Amino acid sequence: QVQLVESGGGSVQAGGSLRLSCAVSGRSPLLYFMGWFRQAPGKEREFVAAIRWSDGNTYYVDSVKGRFTISRDNAKKTVYLQMNSLKPEDTAVYYCAADRNAGTITRTYEYDYWGQGTQVTVSS
Repeated sequence: QVQLVESGGGSVQAGGSLRLSCAVSGRSPLLYFMGWFRQAPGKEREFVAAIRWSDGNTYYVDSVKGRFTISRDNAKKTVYLQMNSLKPEDTAVYYCAADRNAGTITRTYEYDYWGQGTQVTVSS
């Protein structure tokens, strides 16, 4: 069973930065992608970014391109989301997710494992 544990959330003013971490533990099958999603109050969970374990290829939603960077450390089995130039609309609970298949990585149903979420609050 795979466990994902996020950390690094918090409160920051607009224009600030945060780095989220997601540590993968447990007996893990081959994982193809790691993703970050977010969910604001009253809204659906939305895709933010993903990275392929094998080659580090990255994918982003348009609203965070140029501001967020997803990366991974294979040795530590950890994925990061560096968030710069944060905006109030980035406020949400951020979730880490792991995918065993190479499917539609922007969809929540594609992912097999989820972390508990970490709150990010950006004030204006």
